[in-house]
Amino acid sequence: MPTLQAPDTLLALSRLPTVAGRERHVIRALDDWLARRPRLARTTDDAGNILIRVAEAPASAPIIFTAHLDHPGFAIESIASDHTARLAFRGGVHSHYFNRARVILHPADPTSAVAPVRATIIEHEDPEPPARPDRIATVLADESLEGFTSADIAVWDLPEPSVDQTGLFHARVCDDLAALAAALDALDQLLETDAAPRVGLLCTRAEEVGFTGAIAACRSGIIPRDARLLALENSRSFPDSPLHAGPIVRVGDRISTFSPTLNAAVARCAQRLTGKTDPDVGRPKIEPEADFKWQRKLMPGGACEATAFYAFGYEATCLCLPLGNYHNMAGLTEYEQTIRAGDEPRAEIAREFIALEDYHGLVRLLVACGLDLEAAEPITDRLEKLYDQRKHILSES
Repeated sequence: MPTLQAPDTLLALSRLPTVAGRERHVIRALDDWLARRPRLARTTDDAGNILIRVAEAPASAPIIFTAHLDHPGFAIESIASDHTARLAFRGGVHSHYFNRARVILHPADPTSAVAPVRATIIEHEDPEPPARPDRIATVLADESLEGFTSADIAVWDLPEPSVDQTGLFHARVCDDLAALAAALDALDQLLETDAAPRVGLLCTRAEEVGFTGAIAACRSGIIPRDARLLALENSRSFPDSPLHAGPIVRVGDRISTFSPTLNAAVARCAQRLTGKTDPDVGRPKIEPEADFKWQRKLMPGGACEATAFYAFGYEATCLCLPLGNYHNMAGLTEYEQTIRAGDEPRAEIAREFIALEDYHGLVRLLVACGLDLEAAEPITDRLEKLYDQRKHILSES
């Protein structure tokens, strides 16, 4: 297989440091992207969630993609000395992965002149909710920490993004910045169509600490009440949800299942993209693609914002990319098996990875949803047609 090229949007975003509540590097990149697209307008709620829509868009019934701006990482709690700091980890990573792990401290302000500094975790303490909900790690820095404060962040020290010969894209952050990149690439294509006014993007904060930004968005009123929300995620891959098999229409997560009507409509868009359509539904607005692949799965390896949106009364479902090294935990399946056996596990922090063909498939599916979601036949309509075709059988004795 020839080596695929990673899209510029994906490459740029996946390099950025981001932590729940401290997503300023990503927000700045998003603002730079918006500045080059004057047709789009930005609305922000009190929690810092960002809604992007065409300025002349109608207020009602939009299709809104959603992606979160954070990734598991560290908020600096205090600078203990010139070379040591205490960090609070925000996100879900098993304790063994912290042992002697390497991190990079970054200023949270992307305009800061303070240079990043590498460090090693020398000890860490388990969280003790509710008084101390985060794991605390003490790090020893390679250089002076002069200029760093408790407002700054740290992330895992991992290589730059790259693509291997099998078409896998490896980066410190795929979850969820790969989904954000796909949404931006899809919006760029939709801006060239008449569907643009009915499609938007909601960028949420602090997903990795319990959907905090999504919950705030549901409470703030930034989301139109009749919106249909397509939450975009990177979800841990399992043998029955492999990479290279296409983006996943996710029917649920480890907490809940999502809106069945909307989920079925998205699945129907995927079917139409493959060329499988019913004549009575009308001609698709997007041409079928012979190489398009997709999956429909529950994906129980984590939870996503569609659970929060649906719980708060919105029509919501999820589309996701199958993800390797979930939350930067290499060999996670083997790790879990070792823990269950009561043995000492091997735990190593590594880059996450996705398949570039799945990424491109997600962009295609998002564009198809923007163009064609309206034409996806409701389940009740299909059932009524089945009834009309077969009701005569009920009169047979």
